[in-house]
Amino acid sequence: MFAVKYRKDMFLREKYVTYMKKIMDGIAERYYITTETIGFDLDHVHILVQSAPRYAPSRVAQIIKSITAREMFVQFPEIKKELWGGEFWNDGGYIGAVGEGANADIIRKYIKKQGRKGDQLRLVDFTEP
Repeated sequence: MFAVKYRKDMFLREKYVTYMKKIMDGIAERYYITTETIGFDLDHVHILVQSAPRYAPSRVAQIIKSITAREMFVQFPEIKKELWGGEFWNDGGYIGAVGEGANADIIRKYIKKQGRKGDQLRLVDFTEP
C-alpha cells in the first residue's frame, strides 16, 4: 500500500488511474514484476504483485514507487503544482510478502474490498481479460 504525498485525492481522476496501470505494465516487462491486482482509493493504492526471487520486497516497492512517480510527473506536469514538495508518494507504505494459496487469496479479497462506497474505488484486476 502506497499513499500519495499529503494524502491528496489524486486517484479521483480517471486519467491518473489509467496511466498508473500503463506504467505498471511497463514495470512488468522490464523487471519481471507481475501485477495481479491494483485497488485505487482516493489517496492511496493497494498493489498485489509477483516478483522474481532476486528482488527483496523493499526493492520491489522502491522500483514501483520511483518509476510510477517519475512517469506520472513526466506525463502530467500539473501534478507538481498539487504536490509542491516534488514527491508523488508518502515515505514508507505497507509491504507484505505472501505465498500462493490461502494467504494470497485473502490479500486479493482484501484489495478488492478496499475503498469507499460507490465509484470512489477503482479496481484493476490484471488476472482477468
